[in-house]
Amino acid sequence: MLASTWHLLVGRPLRSGEAAKEQITPVEGLSALSLDALTSVAYGPEAIIVVLAVAGAGALHVVLPITIAIVLLLAVLVFSYRQVIDAYPGGGGAYAVSRANLGVRASLIAGASLIVDYTLTVAVSIAAGVGALTSAFPALSPATVPICLGILAVVTLLNLRGLGEAARAFLLPTMIFIVGLLAIIAIGLIHPLALHASQPGRSLLTTHGVEAVSVLLVLKAFSAGCSALTGVEAIANGVPLFKEPKVVRAKRTELLLGLILGTMLLGLAVLASRWHIGPRSGQTALSQIMADAVGRHWAYYLVSLTVTLVLALAANTSFGGLPVLASLLSRDDYLPHLFALRGDRQVFSNGVWALAVLSGALLIAVGGDTNSLIPLFAIGVFTGFTLAQSGLVVHWWKNRPAKWRQRAAINGLGATMTAIATVVFLFSKFLEGAWVVVVAVPAFVLLFVRIHSYYRRAASDLGIGSAQEKPEARQSLVIVPVTAVSRLTVHAISEGLSLSREVVAVTVVLDDGGEGEARAQLLEQDWATWDPGVPLQVLHTDYASIVAPIVSFIDELRAHDDRQIVVLIPVVIPDRVRYRLLHNQIDLVLSAALRTRPDVVVARVRSPLGELASEPGVTEHVPVGATGATDVLTRPGG
Repeated sequence: MLASTWHLLVGRPLRSGEAAKEQITPVEGLSALSLDALTSVAYGPEAIIVVLAVAGAGALHVVLPITIAIVLLLAVLVFSYRQVIDAYPGGGGAYAVSRANLGVRASLIAGASLIVDYTLTVAVSIAAGVGALTSAFPALSPATVPICLGILAVVTLLNLRGLGEAARAFLLPTMIFIVGLLAIIAIGLIHPLALHASQPGRSLLTTHGVEAVSVLLVLKAFSAGCSALTGVEAIANGVPLFKEPKVVRAKRTELLLGLILGTMLLGLAVLASRWHIGPRSGQTALSQIMADAVGRHWAYYLVSLTVTLVLALAANTSFGGLPVLASLLSRDDYLPHLFALRGDRQVFSNGVWALAVLSGALLIAVGGDTNSLIPLFAIGVFTGFTLAQSGLVVHWWKNRPAKWRQRAAINGLGATMTAIATVVFLFSKFLEGAWVVVVAVPAFVLLFVRIHSYYRRAASDLGIGSAQEKPEARQSLVIVPVTAVSRLTVHAISEGLSLSREVVAVTVVLDDGGEGEARAQLLEQDWATWDPGVPLQVLHTDYASIVAPIVSFIDELRAHDDRQIVVLIPVVIPDRVRYRLLHNQIDLVLSAALRTRPDVVVARVRSPLGELASEPGVTEHVPVGATGATDVLTRPGG
């Protein structure tokens, strides 16, 4: 029932040949891998305005020049990551570039930075979307965290079904958002409909600035506005997710993203500068621009609701990028190998689960508050930007193809600009929470190093890659714990004899002079009458533990016997899950006690009750209440 319900939620398992169904086209790539970057127009331009507002209304004239610089950097990044797609079609983005050109340490920093950024992207996107929702409906504010976790669960489930499913599910709101916002910008540029309408809220802009428009202020505004560029790298990280030809489709998606995002940023900056948009209480800069352009009518509310929706869905960008990155780190022995395994739907499901757990914990820790997350945002991805650009400079210098100097110069300029943005953002936001990223990235790098060290040691101990001697067969001695003669005992002994001719049944007796000894005598009589051809060894103990005598018996055998010891534990499987608690779970306790023993093989003989009832039984006396060999209904003394 559980398996059927799960398959209903995530879909039936796919064959490897059906994996192409979940691969995406360039247009679907916009909704699957680009929503983070596209929705950044909701907070990127405002970040510039908020920083400049410190210097007063007179400082807002530099919004447009700063945005132009950011769009130029966007062009460099798009150009750069299209080259990354060409050179490293296996995905991984900054990690792959750094590993090939800057060395292992740089690649681990890039990988750690991207993991931090992807986790923050999920948390920030969902928190921002829910924040917009609770602003419109204040009654929902107490349920902020549950709503955040609910959206996270939906996005996670869709990605477990496959990235193609998620991309198609998010395609309609993505298209409405893109077309609607571009239409609003066009109307604002050509003929605004409500330019002189009053805006709600009060202006937070001071008439007289408290700070001069200095180079440092401009740099702070530039670095804050660069948050609009987060997500540009996700396409290069997720090249394997595209349909064939993967490289061509991924490059088209990167170009589409650059053109759409650049147009939006420039259009919003022109309107913000022309209309002197400043910070207002309860109103975002984007909301003010939209209201001035088309008025607070159906178009405004439609695009506003779509912005809220796609902000929450922008988390999907990380679900497309991090599982692929984790699989590459796993392949290189820097993360557990389970991250390289695909699930039933041909996706890296363990990476999806890991991202969901990390981002969910972060949302709970900050109470779904966007302002608590923003200071941490963008540092990780800009570190990746800088390493990717620097790695490409080295790549061109080593390979020296045609026009390599021009390409290296462009990437060098991009690396310099992103490095400046990273440093300024880090220092300006350090005490506000950016220190968390400074701690988290080295912590991940240390984790990678420790995991890699373990895998190297394990490979050495296992002799992987070296010549091995021929395998030798060993005789086995099978030990079967029993408590009664029953159908389960017959089944367990039969399974033991199929493994080896040497089988010993053991039972534990408490030397209390009472019921325990009487039950042991009755079992010995039943065993002699049944005569299965297997000896019964009675283990006496003064203690209540059943496990300790069996372990001691194994130790005694091991002292003078070099045969392979196999402990075969019979287990009853009830026809209802709720009945499992009615059994004494001795198999769990005994397995746990022997789990660390390298000289013992532990196995279970699982027997459903329905199947046992249909098998020929024994006619001899069976103690009342006994249901199997080691599995007796839970009762005093059972």
